[in-house]
Order: sequence, then C-alpha cells, then structure tokens
Amino acid sequence: MNMYEERIGQLRTLMRDNGWDAVVITGSDPHASEYVAPRWQQVAWLSGFTGEAGDLVVTMEHAGLWTDSRYFIQAAGELEGTSVELHKTRVPGAVDIPEWLSGRVSSIAVDGLCQTAESVKTLLSAVSAADGEQCIVADVPDMLSGIWDGRPDIPASPIITLSEDTVGKSRYDKLTELRKFLLVNDCDSILISALDEIAWLLNVRGEDIEYNPYVISYLFVSQSEAVWFVKKDDETRDQDTEDSFREIEADGVSVMPYEAVGEVLRDIFSEGDQTVFIDPSSLNWSLYKTMQGIAGAGNIMEGKSPVPLWKSVKNDVEIGCMREAFMEDGIAMEKFLFWLENAVRSSGRVTEWDASMKLTSLRAEIPGYRGNSFANISAYGPDAALPHYSTPAEGSAVIEPRGLYLVDSGGQYLFGTTDITRTVPMGECPFQMREDYTLVLKGMIGLAMAVFPKGTAGCQLDVLARAPLWSRARNFGHGTGHGIGFYLGVHEGPQDIRQNFNRQPILPGMVTSDEPGIYREGMYGIRHENVLLCREYLTNEFGEWLSFETMTLCHIETSAIVRELMTADEIDWLNRYNRKVYDMLSPRLDEETSAWLAVKTLPL
Repeated sequence: MNMYEERIGQLRTLMRDNGWDAVVITGSDPHASEYVAPRWQQVAWLSGFTGEAGDLVVTMEHAGLWTDSRYFIQAAGELEGTSVELHKTRVPGAVDIPEWLSGRVSSIAVDGLCQTAESVKTLLSAVSAADGEQCIVADVPDMLSGIWDGRPDIPASPIITLSEDTVGKSRYDKLTELRKFLLVNDCDSILISALDEIAWLLNVRGEDIEYNPYVISYLFVSQSEAVWFVKKDDETRDQDTEDSFREIEADGVSVMPYEAVGEVLRDIFSEGDQTVFIDPSSLNWSLYKTMQGIAGAGNIMEGKSPVPLWKSVKNDVEIGCMREAFMEDGIAMEKFLFWLENAVRSSGRVTEWDASMKLTSLRAEIPGYRGNSFANISAYGPDAALPHYSTPAEGSAVIEPRGLYLVDSGGQYLFGTTDITRTVPMGECPFQMREDYTLVLKGMIGLAMAVFPKGTAGCQLDVLARAPLWSRARNFGHGTGHGIGFYLGVHEGPQDIRQNFNRQPILPGMVTSDEPGIYREGMYGIRHENVLLCREYLTNEFGEWLSFETMTLCHIETSAIVRELMTADEIDWLNRYNRKVYDMLSPRLDEETSAWLAVKTLPL
C-alpha cells in the first residue's frame, strides 16, 4: 500500500463505522474558492492529485477522481499506483458524479463546509438509491480531521486596505450600492461568503490563500449594520492589520471572530423576522442549513450575488492602474525572454525550474509586487502539452536550443493582476509545429480584432479564436478567456469566452484573457495569451458596437510563423502590436535588451 491507499483505507473505516455508502470530497473550501489554503486541500491529501479542479468519490469498492481536460494528463500521472481511477468530465459520453452515484448507494457523506448549497441540492435531487427512494446525504463538517494527522489550521495573514485612489470607489459607496440592491429586491440583509466579493466590497487584501490576496471571512450586511467575520488571532495582528480593523470599523463595519458567524447571526435574527439574501452557488451547505434554522426557510431569498458583475466592470481608476501593471509586467517579461534566449544558447543547461525562478525574481523587483497570480507554468517540449503543467523544482526538463518553450505566468501587484502566456521558439522547429504556432496566433489575433454589437456574450465570440484551428480540424479543450480581477483572483466571472453557454454579455470595462492553444501529447503545446479590455467602439444606425483593447505588452515572436497562412489584416495587427510594445517598453529597458527587442519587433 502507498500512503494514498492507506488514507483511503482510513476513510473507508470511517465510512463503515458510520454507515455511509459513499463520500464525496470536493477540491474547494468553505467559500467556494478555486484555489484553497493547505487546510482544505483534501483531494490532494487523499489521492495525490494536485490540480485546482477535481472532485473525489470514495465507495467501499471504488475511488474515483472527476476532472476536466486541462488535467487529464496530469491526473493520469499523479493517480498512477494510488488505486484512484480517473473519470473524465466535459467530454462526450462523460458520466458526472450524481449520475454515477445514482442507483449505487443509499447514503452519502459530504463535508458540508466545502460543498456549496447548490451542489448538495443537485446531489439530493439527482441521486436515487437502489430502491428508487431519495438518497440520504449526511453533512459531516471537517470529516477528515479525525484521520488527517497534522492537518493545517485555518490561515490568518496580515490584512491591508486599499485606498479610493487605487480602486476608484470607497467601501462606504460599495456597501451603499449593496444596500440599494437589497431595497430593490425587497430583502432585509445579505450573507456573502465568496472571498473575492468580500475583498472587493471592503477594499481589503490579505495572503490567506497562495496567489490570491484574500482574507478568509464572511460578510453580513443589512440596512442598519455590517459585520465582518474574520480570524482575529493575536499572533497575526501586526500593525497593518490593527490599522485595517480600525479603518473598517470607522466605516461602520463591525469586526467579529470568524468562528462566531453562526452565534452572532443567531443573535441578530433573534431580534425579529428578516429576510436574508444568499447565493447558493457560493454559500456552503453547512452554513446554508444554519441560516435556515436561524432565519427560517421562508425568510431566505436565493439568487445570484450582484457583486461579481459589479467588480468585473473596472472603473477608470482601476483601468489606469491595470495599464501600469501590464507595463511593468511587460518589462519583466522582455527582460526574462532576453535572458532566456541567451542563457539557453550560451550555457545549454537552463531547466524549466531555473527559468521559472528567473521570471519570478524579475517580477519581484517591481515596486508593489505582492507575489505571483498563480504558479508559473514553465514548460518545454512534451511538458507544454499539459495545459496546467506543474513545474517541478527537482528534475524539471532542460530547455534545449530547438523546439518550443511555453511560459504562462502572472503577477499580483498593489495596482493590478496580470496573466500572460508566450510560446517561444528556442531554435529550429519542424513545419507542423510552426503551422500550429501560426494557427493558434491567428485565433488570438482574430478575437483581439473583434468588433461586436452590445449585448454579445463570450460564448458567441469564442469561435473567432477557434476558427483557424477548426479549419484544419484541430481544437483545444479549455476555455478561450476568463475574467481577471483588480489585485484579486486571476480568474473571475461572471463573463468568460468559451463554448459553454453563458449568456453574460461582455461589457465595457471588463478585462478578459484571450488564450487559444493546441496540445499534442508527448510532443509539444502552444498557447498565445494576451489580456483584453472591452471598450465602446461606435454607435450608428445599426446599434451600439464594442471592441477590445489589448492591455498586455510583450512582443510576439515572429520567427516561427508560416507567413503564407496569415492574412494581410492579421499581419498588420501583429506588426502594429509589436511596434507598440517596442515604443512603450524600450525606453525602460537597458541598451542591450532594447536593441534585442528592436530586432524581435521588426515587421513580419
């Protein structure tokens, strides 16, 4: 037995003792976060799978991991020898967890703290026991604590606040907007658990989750009060945190212990009936049931939180700051690419990990840098065929002076969040590689050049990035674009650009990635990614029109392009973009790097 088989064996003993037929473990936390603190990395602890998106089901006879195409290759490698079977999602013929469980089991246990109310409701409605009756779902918060020796505690990092000069809108104004939402919806209060929403509303940032400037907390807001439930451990209360608490309390927000959320809300609701708005897609099942007991099921109004849409539309101050972030980030990227090209050719012993560390060190020199926005994907050759490749510190591949190297990375700055991918030819590339490189680039440019009527959703634009690949019967399995926060999560909604139907229009002020790709297992992977700002274009007799501004500033390598595949408009866009990069960045680069960039940005 390996340690994962032993841990699953311990879980099965727990199941046997409690009469559970199955346990469902998600890769999330009590706040429906995409990235989670070590305490809630339960899927990884049980199975060895380290991807950000994966759910685990354990029965007495079977253990399975459900994940999507971004992680198929990674999951197959990490699950080997663990006895955990990979179940592929979002592919033709896929069988999702509720369908797989239905008819197999009569009782299911979930950690209700790490399952959203929406997901458990779906499970309850979709899973029938073998006898056709509804399956029993038991809520067992922190169920793994009894078998997880040394389980990490709930994190509590220093807390800072951001001024109106940086974010463009005060917390007072944001809470006023939230209270207007409650009035319009004839609701007395709202309970918010999504960490990015709380950070945006209160203009606070922390370091409780790696790569994400969040504070583990809940926020309750009514017309008369606001209560922020947050860890208040004395040992983490540095001067920044103390000052932040005082500032927040001065704006009429009470600061209460994180663990007291149920007790305090019980006291608040005991003063009289009031309706409370909750978003079941982010509120966890355990707290949802607690609220039903406190407020009464009839006093709970369910719906989509308005905050994701508000924060997705950046104001002029945020846009100005993000332009600065992409400028600084672009300078770091150009320094890195110059270093990489010379280091590989001269030493011949640069590993993927060396390159990743070099890029991080260059970003760290930028004033206002607060860390990376996600783990660098530094991948050479076959490793780049894994869209979410995790670069190992030990044993990573050597980058050779041939083929393609892919780097997907980003930074968190006090003035914005960045995300960029560049696929770089390190030397000679065969024709198929160059053809794929060109087709993916054509897709990225096609989306960047889009002009579209107001009200158009991302799913209606997605084809622009895929059409060049589709024309050659090629494709990629991930989405084309995701929203990007302002010194918040590198992934945010409600907008996206992908084939899945999402009717949310792309609105002026939204910042969204543009990142088509292609992946040939065992050979190479290619992804080109810039970040786009949606803006107003023109109004005429046919209506209101929108377009994109490319915010990313880093040259696109032209040496691997098959020129004959490019249209005149695509070549013109590429030449203008590369010229803009040179004009804006070269004054901030040293003479040698600037001269190198001048050559790299010559017209195609």
